[in-house]
Amino acid sequence: MSEPVDWSSAGEPRSARFDDRYYSEAGPLAQARHVFLGGCGLPGAWAGQAQWRILETGFGLGLNFLATWMAWRADPARPGLLHFVSIEAYPVAAADLLRAAQAQPELAPLVQELAAQWQGLLPGFHRLAFDGGRVLLTLCVGDVQPMLRAQRFDADSLYLDGFSPQRNPDMWSPDTLKAVARLARRGTRLGTWTIARAVRDALAKQGFVLEKAPGLPPKRDCLRGVFAPAWEPRRRDPWPGEAVAAPGDCAVIGAGLAGAAVAACLARRGWRVSVLDAGAQPAAGASGAPAGVLAPHVSPDDALLSRLTRAGVQATLQQLRLLLPEGRDWAAPGVLELDARVPPAWDAQAPSLPADAAQLAQAGLAPGTAAVLHRQAGWVRPARLVAAWLATPGVSFIGGRQVARIAPHGNRWQLLDATGQVLAEADRVVLAAGAQGAALAPGLPLQPVRGQLAWGRMADAAGALPRQPLNGDGHLIAYVPDDDGALWLSGATFDRDSTDTAPRATDSSANHERLARLHPAAARALDGAFRRGAVQAWVGLRCASADRRPLVGPLAPDAPGVWACTAMGSRGLSFAALCAELLAARWHGEPLPVPLAQAQALDTRHAWAAAPGGR
Repeated sequence: MSEPVDWSSAGEPRSARFDDRYYSEAGPLAQARHVFLGGCGLPGAWAGQAQWRILETGFGLGLNFLATWMAWRADPARPGLLHFVSIEAYPVAAADLLRAAQAQPELAPLVQELAAQWQGLLPGFHRLAFDGGRVLLTLCVGDVQPMLRAQRFDADSLYLDGFSPQRNPDMWSPDTLKAVARLARRGTRLGTWTIARAVRDALAKQGFVLEKAPGLPPKRDCLRGVFAPAWEPRRRDPWPGEAVAAPGDCAVIGAGLAGAAVAACLARRGWRVSVLDAGAQPAAGASGAPAGVLAPHVSPDDALLSRLTRAGVQATLQQLRLLLPEGRDWAAPGVLELDARVPPAWDAQAPSLPADAAQLAQAGLAPGTAAVLHRQAGWVRPARLVAAWLATPGVSFIGGRQVARIAPHGNRWQLLDATGQVLAEADRVVLAAGAQGAALAPGLPLQPVRGQLAWGRMADAAGALPRQPLNGDGHLIAYVPDDDGALWLSGATFDRDSTDTAPRATDSSANHERLARLHPAAARALDGAFRRGAVQAWVGLRCASADRRPLVGPLAPDAPGVWACTAMGSRGLSFAALCAELLAARWHGEPLPVPLAQAQALDTRHAWAAAPGGR
């Protein structure tokens, strides 16, 4: 539920919850520029930097973010990547974001982009991307202290904002400011409008050196500071020694969704990336399916898999909007998932809701069918997303190269084939080859999973198929554009420990039966095509872990420069972009795209002991 905003007759916003105004009488842009950017020495402080990381303790109406983004755009010396992390317990509606920026016409194009992504803001982290992914807003929805504990990065600038200490004391408590200090590095600068003595005392105790500065009328003063403790701060680093000093050469093994996502993500951060694959062309394995469903998992208790896939779908949709034409290579008309339930506390603004009678009827489903509508979901042609990622400047693809061994070579790593020939050499290596890479990861519990789906041309259908993709025990996608005629797809089987890629007639029949349970009318419409043998079969090998979660982290304890980003299972479209961002965050000390506990749940360290012969 969006936080209501009280608007005065003069157009000034006020919080009903805290009975306080959102910004000073001097105006939002003036306050943002003077108190926050000015207090942190921006834009001058970020000049020539590869990236800049800002932490804000109250997003409110988003005007500090918009002002910072506008300053970044206008600065020829801007950093290549701007991270803006903001905590907000009570997000307002998109309409209020738009209204708050109306008095500042220069903000119009920015706030419209922000409002377009402002949806489905359930508790947790939400990564929003702008300017081709060079401006990343990580909105942490929840109470300030848990959200601060869930992040891990060194902020370069701190915007201490929020309603007044009298109205919202938790935002300014000693415990909150201690949590803020844990995310500061030596030299981090802060700006805030409050000069309350309790706030100054708490910040000084944490190692900030403070000074009063002229404020904006009617306020006489504001507060500025720098993190310069007289002691050496102790850090609780969950992943010590992982960060790199600067981008270098990286070799990625595997040119499917996982490998291509990692390659593009690292190249955007300045890495020179070589992607090696045993196939002559990219997406030669499981990522080569004609099309796939992009939809989150849901559960009544909003379990870990549900939260991860929700974040993953959001990350993939951002990439699709940036890279591929909608309606040809992907579409997001929503996905209906049968026999699914959402948490009972979710309201009408949640990203997934119980389907109503009209939605069921439009999809050709019987009244009363138990189904959930995922509103931000759809279908994707995965090979085209792989190709777009591999086209990122700084990425090169090398096909027909089967890596048999990874060996240290000085401070670098060599990739060798079965004869010992060196195929590539790099500072770091990422294994993202799915089932084909299992031999290179004996310390991880990787399992091949064979999947066969059925597909054909829409001309073969004896009747109309639903235009909205369906998911459940199998899936159905129809009307996928293709040069030789629109496609439909259904399936797929899920056979663990099978590596046979030959199509099976029994699996074709099983997919027909699965379709009959999922959508009886569609199965009847395709009966003739199945009987005539007009239905095609596609087989791919997925790679899964023991708990069906992806794995991101060092490949083994004795190989810190060799990483894995693998085990996407049948959810490569949901996980690839998110896992690539997580890997990059760990390498570069960036803000996490998901809360720390979720990131740790994907860490390879948890899997080492579970593997046969594991450590």
